[in-house]
Amino acid sequence: MIVTSPEAFREAVARLRPDADLEPTMRSAFLVTPVDFRLVRQSSPDNAYVDWDVVVDSDRALAQHRALAEAMERLGVPVHLIPGIPELPDGVFPNNAFATVPRRLVVGVMRHPLRQGETRREEIRAFFRDQLHYEIWDLDHEEVVAEMTGPLVIDRARGVGFCGMTERVNEKGARAMHEALGLRLTFQFDLDAAEYHTNVIMAVLAGRACVLHPGSFSDESIVEVIGEFYSGRLLLLDDEEKAAFAGNCISVTPSDVLMSARARDALRPSSLRFFEEQGFQLHGVEVDELEKAGGSLRCMVAEIF
Repeated sequence: MIVTSPEAFREAVARLRPDADLEPTMRSAFLVTPVDFRLVRQSSPDNAYVDWDVVVDSDRALAQHRALAEAMERLGVPVHLIPGIPELPDGVFPNNAFATVPRRLVVGVMRHPLRQGETRREEIRAFFRDQLHYEIWDLDHEEVVAEMTGPLVIDRARGVGFCGMTERVNEKGARAMHEALGLRLTFQFDLDAAEYHTNVIMAVLAGRACVLHPGSFSDESIVEVIGEFYSGRLLLLDDEEKAAFAGNCISVTPSDVLMSARARDALRPSSLRFFEEQGFQLHGVEVDELEKAGGSLRCMVAEIF
């Protein structure tokens, strides 16, 4: 079921079976390593988080990406590294192109033509098809725009999606993702016009807590009903925390949350307490070189369920 208003979401939640008995966090992940990393204006012209005037150090980006993979491995999450290609120098955010449910890889549809090469990479499809024996479900149909877990933030434990509508997803794309990922319920709503992806300003952590930046939603009633759904386990980020990509965090295990070191350093004491009170250990990883491309740590992690 897809609903498009806070009232309809409340009603749908009331009818949901409370426990979907689903895994709340990934069993492994895949990352795409940066190769000749640089900013390409045509790939993200609507991304206000990109500073086009900065200088990018490709070697430093590669070292930071390697440190991210090592941090995940230390937390017990197996990481599959897929080499990037020079033709896609900023194609290091695979969660925008791919998402999984058990035994299925769902391939999205990127809005900007230059990014569409990311979803056509045969070596990624072959990895899932030939090594993991996953079904490939391709959303590349006429008039579909669906940048996967960029616009769609998923509560994996309960099978509930939160889809913020921007130019990076359309109505057909939202429905295609809902069906392909087997979601029980998707709440579809508008983001503020300045935003491009929901996962930059919102995260669901292991199905038991949520963080979001209220000013990035088109209406405060959306934030209110999400807060009701998480019943006192909602952290409202301030403007500085949001600008530092604190909303772009991810629960890599039921007890560990990763975010960029910049985001970690921007958290207020009350925000730090929130993670502790919800039973999470917070880990910051330096990815500021990669953040110059307009995304942060969560965008680089494609979850495998």
